[in-house]
Amino acid sequence: MGHAEDEVHPLYQPHLRNNPFPIYASMREEGPVQLVKEPRGIEHWVITRYEEARAALADRRLSRDPRNMWEVMRQTELYDEGEEDSEPHMLNADPPEHTRLRQLANKAFTAERVERLRPGIQQITDELLAGIDTSKQVDFMREFAAPMPIKVICTLLGVPYQDAVSFTNWVLAALTPTYVTGERIRPYEANRLLRDYFVDLVARKRAELKPGSGREEEQPDLLSALVVASDSGNTFSEKEVVSTAGLLLIAGYKTTVNLIGNGMLALLQHPGEIERLRRDPSLMTSAVEELARYDGPVERAMLRVATEPVTIGDVTIPAGGLVTIANAAANRDESRFEDGERLDVSRGDRNHLGFGYGIHYCIGAPLSRLETEIAFTSLLNEFSDITLACPVEKLEYRETGVLRGLAELPVWFTRRETA
Repeated sequence: MGHAEDEVHPLYQPHLRNNPFPIYASMREEGPVQLVKEPRGIEHWVITRYEEARAALADRRLSRDPRNMWEVMRQTELYDEGEEDSEPHMLNADPPEHTRLRQLANKAFTAERVERLRPGIQQITDELLAGIDTSKQVDFMREFAAPMPIKVICTLLGVPYQDAVSFTNWVLAALTPTYVTGERIRPYEANRLLRDYFVDLVARKRAELKPGSGREEEQPDLLSALVVASDSGNTFSEKEVVSTAGLLLIAGYKTTVNLIGNGMLALLQHPGEIERLRRDPSLMTSAVEELARYDGPVERAMLRVATEPVTIGDVTIPAGGLVTIANAAANRDESRFEDGERLDVSRGDRNHLGFGYGIHYCIGAPLSRLETEIAFTSLLNEFSDITLACPVEKLEYRETGVLRGLAELPVWFTRRETA
């Protein structure tokens, strides 16, 4: 890459953040894994090739349990005071604890429950699109890509929509690494606010449940189902129900916001692909997979730590080494995806890493896929023309270190003439 060893890696230089793909391509050429330095001096191993990334996501020697990282984090100062007191949830647990927590979420977050949301998602989508003012420039993120998944996840979880402004700010803060400066809520504080909110909401849900109110799948919303699942089995604590609810909020909201926003920009930059979708709407399911691969919602998997030496290619990551798996880089690896830097809505390859892989595969993926399919089908039906309202170079992405998503996306809409 031609940068000095003591410099911050180009991956973390702000002016390159909006388009990291050329950097990832260079890193893949160098090898499957490189040691890089972040802004606060933390060094970690970044995996960029598909086969190695997929294997690493499933490698039990690469732990997500923060108890295996505290000492390393303290030494590097990439550490948020108070994090050690945070409650366990699936994203920061290893088996067998992770297995048990995932079972709790799976009992309530079923494919049937997601599919039952289809009419409601369509209604939310139609209402938002009807409210778009085509006489002026529209921020697609603010007017559609953000509120649509928020409304859906509120419906699914049984969270009052008027609370959304607060908890969406907390979610963003909770996902933002400590090296990103600026006046904001610290990740630990944001997690505490989310936890306190759900403690109160779970108590209200439990109070509303009548004795003998039925099994999980019969509950009116997912949070009530989690409470019933917890109460019936006595295997999940109140804290775990609360932390799982918070995680599902993050998994079901932010990933979809980014997938719809990034997907819209990708399509706007490839008008020929939009025309293919207009001519053949049956390509939409394939297109959703391609959008998740091409510029998906998860740029890099959450930090892991090697619990023993792990060899990748000709590099051995030492025990205690911090590891980042770059999903976005792996998804354009041309040894796995032919012409991987090109958007092709007919590709339809579901084996991308846009939602992760292995035991931490995004539990919100089925919902995110459904929402994205409905969103783009409806957008193309409603509007005869959608165009980007500013040079792509002026767009900026939010820095969270894990998720990749646009701050704004200004567009012009032309509504389809009705007969």
